[in-house]
Amino acid sequence: MTEQHPSMPSVVIFGAASEIARAMADEFARKGYALALAGRNTEELGVIAGDLRIRHQRPCHVLPFDAEDLDSHAGLVDSCTAVFGALPDGVVVCFGFLPDQAAAQRDFALAKKCLDVNYTGAMSVLERFAGEMEPRRWGFLAAVSSVAGDRGRKSNYHYGAAKAALATYLEGLRHRLHASGVRVTTLKPGFVDTRMTFGMKVPGPLLTSAEKAGRLCVRAILRGRGTAYVPEYWRLILLLIRHLPEFIFKKTNL
Repeated sequence: MTEQHPSMPSVVIFGAASEIARAMADEFARKGYALALAGRNTEELGVIAGDLRIRHQRPCHVLPFDAEDLDSHAGLVDSCTAVFGALPDGVVVCFGFLPDQAAAQRDFALAKKCLDVNYTGAMSVLERFAGEMEPRRWGFLAAVSSVAGDRGRKSNYHYGAAKAALATYLEGLRHRLHASGVRVTTLKPGFVDTRMTFGMKVPGPLLTSAEKAGRLCVRAILRGRGTAYVPEYWRLILLLIRHLPEFIFKKTNL
């Protein structure tokens, strides 16, 4: 028997302490979703959850989660089902790790962590929920990739390679789940004003607030977008960068 859609939709956000994730949680709660916030710092998440409950009058649960502890991921679906009473409507992966490029070039462990968090950890989470949502035949999966994955650049190619792997995985997952009705959205933010980008030299017009980025991400997910650049003008910027001939691109300082 196919599981019935609950009266109150629900979503679990992994890596929920990040600035974009907080903004997405607020937007989902405003739209009537029950929430589960998953991450390593459960004390911080408890404060965020309490604020969301008060402001939006929606259930908001906290779950411990570590992207690098792959063995613990086996219990994620059961944990989320337990707090909601059913498999959640949606899953959003927001965690990421941006190493210093020069440090990653010198330290293989750091380069490996970049891949483990940004790709392997995300794939581990999404694959488990995809397997449960596919026979149910509705719901949504989404993950925050990055415009950095659209073309390898010397300034952040370890991070870009990991995000490119995630985007390709999501594309394949979207192809696989299309017939089932489960939607898969790839979110590609540009420069967002967060702890991750603090200290970077970013032209003012290209810097987006986390609050705006979060709203745009939720809009793209609920509209069933396949790939969403956040904000949309990054689609044109990356189109130009991707189509620069190699002999010209190699001379740039991107």
